[in-house]
Amino acid sequence: MKEFIKVMKALSDPNRVKLVKMLQKRTMCVCEVQASLGIAQPTVSKHLKILEGAGLVDRKKEGLWVNYSLTDGGRSPYAASLLGNLMHWLADDPGIRDLIEKSEAIRREDLCGTHG
Repeated sequence: MKEFIKVMKALSDPNRVKLVKMLQKRTMCVCEVQASLGIAQPTVSKHLKILEGAGLVDRKKEGLWVNYSLTDGGRSPYAASLLGNLMHWLADDPGIRDLIEKSEAIRREDLCGTHG
């Protein structure tokens, strides 16, 4: 039951749900997530750590960047099930639609002025 509660708690925050919805579309770095959600970098990092701990998000260092993406859910059947359902859930939510549109236009090179 511990793993189930961890996944449910990870998805109990609106910003973490938004983060998962954005990561469904593409891999992102912290600065891209921060610019999309309009929240502080330490807060973004905390949210990502919680999602990673629940088996929902993976990170991979590539050069200067740490890229975050959704997992395949292989670590947890609860994570796998919720990630699968979240692909379909909230698709018609105007706030999520607007956020996805906004996040797709944000590029790390524009934010940081460097290339990773």
